[in-house]
Amino acid sequence: MATTTQQNKLLLLDGNSLAFRAFFALHHSLDRFTNSQGLHTNAIYTFSNMLEVLLKAEEPTHVLVAFDAGKTTFRTALFPEYKGNRSKTPSEFAEQLPYINQLLDAYGLQHYQLADYEADDIIGTLAQAARDQMPVTIVTGDRDLTQLATANTTVKVTIKGVNELETYTPAHVQEKLGISPEQIIDLKGLMGDTSDNYPGVTKVGEKTALKLLGQYGSMENLYDHVAEMKQSKLKENLINDREAAFLSKKLARINIAAPITIDLAQTERQPVDQAALIAFYQEMDFKSKLAKMDLSEATEDNEATAAATPITMTELTRAELPQILAKKTARAFDLDILGDNYHLETPIGFALGTPERWYYSDDLGLLQEAPLRTWLADPQQEKYVFDSKKTMVLLARLDVPIAGMTFDLLLASYLLNTFDNSNDLGVIAHLHGYAGVQTDLDVYGKGTKRAIPTDYQVLGEHLCRKAQAIYQLQAQLTQQLQENDQDQLYDEIEAPLALVLAQMELAGITVDSQRLKAMQRDFGQTLSQIEALIYADAGHEFNINSTKQLGVVLFDELKLPVIKKNKTGYSTSVEVLEQLQQSHPIIERILTYRQISKLQSTYIKGLLKVIHPDHKVHTRYLQTLTQTGRLSSVDPNLQNIPVRLPEGRKIRQAFVPSHPDWEIFSSDYSQVELRVLAHVSGDQNMQAAFKNGLDIHANTAMKIFHLNDPEEVTPDMRRQAKATNFGIVYGISDYGLAKNIGISRPQAAAFIAAYFEQYPDVQAYIKNIVALAREQGYVETIMHRRRYLPDINAKNFNLRSFAERTAMNTPIQGSAADIIKVAMINMQERLTEAGLQARMLLQVHDELIFEAPKAEIPILEKLVPQVMDSAVSLDVPLVVDSAHGPTWYDAK
Repeated sequence: MATTTQQNKLLLLDGNSLAFRAFFALHHSLDRFTNSQGLHTNAIYTFSNMLEVLLKAEEPTHVLVAFDAGKTTFRTALFPEYKGNRSKTPSEFAEQLPYINQLLDAYGLQHYQLADYEADDIIGTLAQAARDQMPVTIVTGDRDLTQLATANTTVKVTIKGVNELETYTPAHVQEKLGISPEQIIDLKGLMGDTSDNYPGVTKVGEKTALKLLGQYGSMENLYDHVAEMKQSKLKENLINDREAAFLSKKLARINIAAPITIDLAQTERQPVDQAALIAFYQEMDFKSKLAKMDLSEATEDNEATAAATPITMTELTRAELPQILAKKTARAFDLDILGDNYHLETPIGFALGTPERWYYSDDLGLLQEAPLRTWLADPQQEKYVFDSKKTMVLLARLDVPIAGMTFDLLLASYLLNTFDNSNDLGVIAHLHGYAGVQTDLDVYGKGTKRAIPTDYQVLGEHLCRKAQAIYQLQAQLTQQLQENDQDQLYDEIEAPLALVLAQMELAGITVDSQRLKAMQRDFGQTLSQIEALIYADAGHEFNINSTKQLGVVLFDELKLPVIKKNKTGYSTSVEVLEQLQQSHPIIERILTYRQISKLQSTYIKGLLKVIHPDHKVHTRYLQTLTQTGRLSSVDPNLQNIPVRLPEGRKIRQAFVPSHPDWEIFSSDYSQVELRVLAHVSGDQNMQAAFKNGLDIHANTAMKIFHLNDPEEVTPDMRRQAKATNFGIVYGISDYGLAKNIGISRPQAAAFIAAYFEQYPDVQAYIKNIVALAREQGYVETIMHRRRYLPDINAKNFNLRSFAERTAMNTPIQGSAADIIKVAMINMQERLTEAGLQARMLLQVHDELIFEAPKAEIPILEKLVPQVMDSAVSLDVPLVVDSAHGPTWYDAK
């Protein structure tokens, strides 16, 4: 905070310009930068990085980020065509702007916009106001603002991306252009501006305009002497376009006396709201940023920080067990370990009890003794827990069964608000207004400092208070589930699914480490061969993994066209290389080299590190992560093994049955999301295609490309139609579709229009579901999984647009997730009923993977599709494709 005028410094940021550059800095990673809600976050992430760099470098005491208020300004009143040539703002960018404002609020930074004026005018006016009070730095992507450079005001303009800046002072402007900052508006008046779409003088470019200004100083002086100029085409154009020139100068001039309602005092930096910033990063899924923060601060300002409720607790002993458990009543039970990996290398202890008295112990051996073991296994004894899946897995690894878990705080909280998906009981308790428990972060610490408290009383109280929180919140959350009509979803899908997932995690899947090591050697040989070819193309050896050395080879030595440069030299990103693919054979080899290198390091070596002594990997399923209800896989993530590359598919050869004479069996829903769309939309054309067993993508391609015969559909046409089909499900824009399939935005818009012409009821569904969301504030899946949309009626266009897109796709994605969850629950029951040895091992997107004796494979070929087909009843058939073989690879 500032204490004297001398110490003050004002930083003014051109919000729209910088955010737009932030968006395009990572637009090649658009699909990768989305949070769990489906919000694109590439602009937010890059803007956040830029903000961190600027605040550290500039150390301003005052900051304001200025934004445009809309397309209509005093300039459009003067010249309606002003900026009229610009493409429609991509919705993927527009939806992120409101969240950039949230980021600024958390940082304690002021942001502002003014109707009928541009961000430039706000910046110019504040820079003018600060001229005698403090130095000013302006950061923008627009060189028009360099007209504001003075002895007191420095303008920094982005060169590449958002972090490489060129500093404009009056001296730098003079050195670079040979004019003063004040003359820049004269320059713009003469040459016009194609970006802002104002005309200037015909045939006058920057070189001619600078020459004229060097001779006459200003436009006014030029026109005072234009009659004296020798007859030429230039003189003729100057005379004919005089009105356009002065209009252009007027449009180029930044208003430094705009009627802003914010003053310098209001731009003073406020302290960073750590809790708000943490919550924002959590919502955006910015894990790298969260890793740098103390997450315990997230709950410091919570309203639920009242004094902890009194607690009566006792250390548990063997002698007390019979009397403690004699009475049949619901009890809370909590079992703790350090970390999330569900293994027992770092046990902490457990607690159980009722509000009358809580018991704790760090002796896990007690869990294996009667009557505690008997109580845990008794389905008639009600147990309230925090995470039933984790509890079941941990106890199973102690060879202790558990049943009767009638309440799961983690699952209940997730269903009530999918945004609050922390795995820390203390955080969740605070979110629901219960302050009587600390977070694990508070008690155990984080990172390398994470440890069990040395004070046994501190540990015991934390364990008991966690159990107490579970008990206290049970009635409240159960009632809320009933009020939200979500109790059936909890009772019939999520709670039983947790137990199914626990059994799958315990079963694990066998991995042939020798086969992985053989692949590692094979990949190494392949990489060596590709290296040799790359060196032959280059004419010498070099470090292929060095961006700098690769850039020199491609652009200096091989003279390939330069696509993009950054502050360290030539860009050799995947996006750049893909654009150069037809230029030289070396490009294809480098792309292949990179892909195989990633497979080698991430998947081969990664899998070898997580194979357990039982020769299996035991992936964990995150049931409470996504907004749509889809499951995620971690430690390792088996859903992300790349299968589009032949080498990636080969990795599945290492996944094998755990017994001789067994096989891997796989069943996969075919196009389940599109079938759900056909069902919920009621579109007759789409339903007919599925009912008649047509290739839906080829069928769509015929309509988009106006073909009459399926034989005319090329593989590329089908690929583009497929992208359109699935893009519609995800609420894709013409910008997003154009980028995905490599066509122009007008072509993409035409594709989408043709799609809706073919499937008119899909378009009607989209319209109706948005209207319904506006009316009731949420959308539902076919299983009544709700997703609340607080921004569906927001006045802010971008917030509202994102909520509308979410309303369109959530019922489709969420219903597909519901279907496979029901199938998994039913499948586990049928396997048990049939007394089969077959085991369900994995769920990967819309696929279920089993292992079974070869003798049971014919049974599974009938049973699994039958169960999966009948998980729900749709207006179109659910189709399941099955395969089996000695490895997961062979079962696809």
